[in-house]
Amino acid sequence: MRKQSFFALFLLLSFLTITINAQQAAKNNENSSAKIFIRGTLLDSLTKKSEPYVTMRIVQKGDAMGKAIKMAVSDNNGNFKIEMPTPKGSYILVISSIGKETVKRDFQVGTTSLKSLDLGKIYLKEETTALKGVEVIAKKPLVKMEVDKLSYDIESDPDSKTNSVIEMLRKVPLVTVDGDDNIKVNGSSNFKIYVNGKPNTMMSNNPKDVLKSMPASAIKKIEVITSPGAKYDAEGTAGILNIVTAQGGMEGYSVNINGRVNNRGEGTNIYAIAQTGKLTMSMNYGLNHHNKPESTNESHRENYDSSAQKFLDSYGKSSGHDNFQFGTLEASYEVDSLQLLSTSFTMYGSSGRNYNNSMDQMWNSTRDQLAYQYGSVGKGSNSWNYIEGSVDYQRISRKNKERIFTLSYKLNTQPMKNDSYLRYDNIKDNTDTDIIKNFFLNNTHSNDKNTTAEQTFQADYSTPISKYHKLDMGMKYILRNNSSNDKIYQADGNNDTYVFQNDRSSHYKHLNDIFAAYLSYTFKYKSISLMPGLRYELTNQRVKYLSGAITSEANFRTHYGDLVPSVTANFKLSETKNLRFEYNMRIMRPSIENLNPYFDNRTPMSISQGNSNLKSEKSHTFNLNYGSFSPKFNLNINFSHAFNNNGIESISRLIGEKGEWFDDNKHYASTGAMYTTYENIGHSRNTGLSGYLNWNPTTKFQIYMNYSGYYSHITSPAQGLKNYGWTADLWSGIQYTMPCKIRFGVNFGGSTPKYMLQGKSSGYRFYSFRLNRSFMKEDRLTISAFASNIFKKHYNYNSTTSASNFVNRTSFKTPQDYYGIGISYRIGSLKAAVKKTEHSISNDDVKGGKSGSASSESN
Repeated sequence: MRKQSFFALFLLLSFLTITINAQQAAKNNENSSAKIFIRGTLLDSLTKKSEPYVTMRIVQKGDAMGKAIKMAVSDNNGNFKIEMPTPKGSYILVISSIGKETVKRDFQVGTTSLKSLDLGKIYLKEETTALKGVEVIAKKPLVKMEVDKLSYDIESDPDSKTNSVIEMLRKVPLVTVDGDDNIKVNGSSNFKIYVNGKPNTMMSNNPKDVLKSMPASAIKKIEVITSPGAKYDAEGTAGILNIVTAQGGMEGYSVNINGRVNNRGEGTNIYAIAQTGKLTMSMNYGLNHHNKPESTNESHRENYDSSAQKFLDSYGKSSGHDNFQFGTLEASYEVDSLQLLSTSFTMYGSSGRNYNNSMDQMWNSTRDQLAYQYGSVGKGSNSWNYIEGSVDYQRISRKNKERIFTLSYKLNTQPMKNDSYLRYDNIKDNTDTDIIKNFFLNNTHSNDKNTTAEQTFQADYSTPISKYHKLDMGMKYILRNNSSNDKIYQADGNNDTYVFQNDRSSHYKHLNDIFAAYLSYTFKYKSISLMPGLRYELTNQRVKYLSGAITSEANFRTHYGDLVPSVTANFKLSETKNLRFEYNMRIMRPSIENLNPYFDNRTPMSISQGNSNLKSEKSHTFNLNYGSFSPKFNLNINFSHAFNNNGIESISRLIGEKGEWFDDNKHYASTGAMYTTYENIGHSRNTGLSGYLNWNPTTKFQIYMNYSGYYSHITSPAQGLKNYGWTADLWSGIQYTMPCKIRFGVNFGGSTPKYMLQGKSSGYRFYSFRLNRSFMKEDRLTISAFASNIFKKHYNYNSTTSASNFVNRTSFKTPQDYYGIGISYRIGSLKAAVKKTEHSISNDDVKGGKSGSASSESN
């Protein structure tokens, strides 16, 4: 019934857009004219050869925004033919050709009975000498390849008006997003997210939740840095996603308001930017409510070493809801032509409730005798927040505008809380040893608080040595404090009084002082660019146990240094083709979840515990990348190989027949329980091929595809474990502009199973539809309808974990159908500002901060 309702809504939206367009057409019919064709031929002024694949656009004369009302591309012979079924009036033909002169051709429609206007031969000259009445303005391609990164122009993609950032990520080269919105960069989930060249802890830790709620209309572009140079932090084994927000550089103001309603909840956000003179300010705020429909899970474990307790079956259900909000406030002030001061404040927050119940049953080898069983019912509330403030100062040398010095300071904190109650029921024990008494099945109240606080001081200096040589250098100091306080309270008898259990609780601090320095050299000569770099990071680490089963006697401190080399070589094969080779070493520091020694036995047969002795994971990556980018056809192919010998891996094992004590005999794991922790035991080799394709056969039709395939070989010699296999991801789509300016898009994709050290997880399939239409002058109002996975309500996710003495198979069944409507409205406009200095700050350069900030490229 819901699907039928959605299709009715889909058809209604289509009918409304066509009807409104027809009404507008009828209203303006008296001013309309017959179709006219604009013809001509584009030639190089020196060679007299044709200029193929040159982008042209027609704009209405007097439109300050210069919005294209018609677009076309010249053919292989430089010829063009543009159909103009537009109202009579004055227009300008704008021709786009990179590196050519600027010309402009005025023409009128409806003043004569001519059906064709032949502009003849138009010669495109080098540099900037103007032809009479003609202006050459290059149309930016959506994808751009630079010496050390790829970028996708979110701002120029029409879908950005109503989409979220995570939906736009599906179009970004070398990035894949699966059906559950999990993100991978170059085939790996170990990456970092930056905003305007600065690391963003919240986005890196919760990319799925944050980016789903962030509007793409606030984003200028997304950069994919698969081989970060010495300027960047060494963390993130797969590289960096740098999200560049919309910038200033214009006069006036613009406010964008959008809202959406879908079968999972609703949300709204407002984005505003204003610039007057030297001051630029922007604000972004969003609020979302998300319902989590009931999901089911079940697992079946087989113990090869036991016949009396052979099979463990677990069944569960969960549901809940979340409220999410985010806000940013940014400002920059151009003190003079050489100095820039900027500041920003960012806030994310989420709160929600969760409900779950489960049943565990242990059977003998023939499944005709129940050894024991127990059930549980839980409820809880959770919240996480992220608060960040930063100040940046930049000074440009008066003698050399490319010599830049930057000072930056950033403060952020990330508190997380979880408060839950767990009640056990349906307890039965048919064993001779009364084993279930060892499970401590007492009703519990858990109160967990985890906090990360960080201060960063940074200085960067960039200077050209000569026309072909440039040096970048800098230093950074980070004070990073992680705190985890997990408290367990146990019910006292049959009353509602809960008593604190010190031996089942844990309170500890993990303190890191990180010092980094880097030196990077860039050489550019004609079609060759070379960028080697070296970075050194020194980490001082202290761990303090304040209370719980692990006492202060276990406190320790250590320090270690990492020398991180990198090199990038780029060869410009032609104006539109590049070949790039990359090598870098990356490190991945363990998270607080990996390190937390809390012994979590709330599910007695599935126990987990972190490891405070983990070291940083080190990996080496080689990339060979080919890119061909033109207004009509974009292609990127990347071959990569990566390896590491101390990977942080999750390792699971079964507890033996006598059970096992942990943490100086304070925590007990019963026979047959699965104990999971983390260790530096992984030896991995990953070889893969990934690519991106975007083809625009006409101005109304677009085909795009993102794909990756790689072979993984993972071993742990100490445990005698190994696993290997092929994994492939594909995401593709088609976008078509129908009559009445209705845009229709369809996306589909999927993946094959993924391999881990002790098992594998299942693949997925995904498809979606989108329909939108813009109204009013300058397309200020946009309405959209969307749907995904509507023909199969639930998604089944399966995974397998195994070792020499057990196998565990888990299955999750969760709702996947998603549909709704969205609306976006823009108020105000930004117009061209007065001429700026030659090297004013722009977010196009990662050395720029937020909204024209002065922060350098993060190191």
